[in-house]
Amino acid sequence: MNIMLFHSTYGPRPAVGAAADRLRAAGHEVWTPDLFEGHTFDTVEEGMAYNEEIGKDELLKRAVLAAAPYSERGLVYAGFSLGASIAQTLALGDARARGLLLLHGTSDLAPNVSVDGLPVQLHVAEPDQFETDDWLSAWYLQMGRAGADVEIYRYAGAGHLYTDPELPDYDEEAAEATWRVALGFLETL
Repeated sequence: MNIMLFHSTYGPRPAVGAAADRLRAAGHEVWTPDLFEGHTFDTVEEGMAYNEEIGKDELLKRAVLAAAPYSERGLVYAGFSLGASIAQTLALGDARARGLLLLHGTSDLAPNVSVDGLPVQLHVAEPDQFETDDWLSAWYLQMGRAGADVEIYRYAGAGHLYTDPELPDYDEEAAEATWRVALGFLETL
């Protein structure tokens, strides 16, 4: 499978490279575009401030330019938190998308978006300060109406970015469970 994996608001940290290596070891081709041009951050607040400085339109432009050379291959879009929201936007706009793997995040849906059975898998903490229960319920219904085939996995007690071993949110058990399920999902695409 060809996977476009987007980093979180922390930037292209080692955990993104480790995730890409894990995916490659399972036989996938993976690209990890650097939407922050080398900047990484130690706190979510610093990353969000930089994200706001760049602006959503510029980030999406960078993501589209990174994915464009590979989209004809039929990409699986994937991402961590902010990167998941970017992956969702690109996947819902790419008729060739093979799947969508969301880790720790979702995004608003564009009005009248429509996909034909796009396989989507979401992994989030429970509770998650950025992905509240009400938000996830509404998001799930909207994705279903758009035509996506959605699975949601929740991890009780884990922190928001629980797959990054260098962050306080890290939860080894939840992270390993996430990767086990996600790798199985990718094998079905």
